[in-house]
Amino acid sequence: MIRLLLADDQALIRGALAALLDLEADLTVVGEAGSGEAAVALAEELSPDVVLMDVEMPGMDGIAATTLIRHTQPSVQVLMVTTFGRPGFLRRALAAGASGFVVKDTPARELADAVRRVAAGLRVVDPSLAADSLVVGDSPLTDREIDVLREARSGATVAEIARSVHLTEGTVRNHLSAAIGKTGARNRADATRIAEEHGWL
Repeated sequence: MIRLLLADDQALIRGALAALLDLEADLTVVGEAGSGEAAVALAEELSPDVVLMDVEMPGMDGIAATTLIRHTQPSVQVLMVTTFGRPGFLRRALAAGASGFVVKDTPARELADAVRRVAAGLRVVDPSLAADSLVVGDSPLTDREIDVLREARSGATVAEIARSVHLTEGTVRNHLSAAIGKTGARNRADATRIAEEHGWL
């Protein structure tokens, strides 16, 4: 029996996944988490075989949670299940130690098969997403440029961004300018949009 932990901030999605996967004779859902923090804690408590992890959750996201789980419990496999099949998410998830990456509209039979393959130590990646990832390539942004763009998402001023990331306003302007150039954007809002669409933020 393959023991599963479901991590998604939407209770409806968790419930639907649990209902679908529990129909499989060899799969059983042993726990559900509504946040990355809860997923890390439950993974430690329950030692599941596979964690089905959403990428985007408030607080600690799925990629950060995956990093922690894989660091503290290398035997626990993680399968990322996301609404947004963004190439940058795929690369970041695999770098964090995830064994698989599928989108939420994957048919139930394929999802169950992906769980079995990940539990067996194999890697599973949505084929179209893998192809997109090869075309898009790695993120051209530095960690600091990503930090600044994340803060810029909310429409914060340069001064507000500077306070939040503990940099001078001039340095923030330089990072924004570099990010705009690297993404081929027209302005910082456009750079943020492009970076989000590629899963770099």
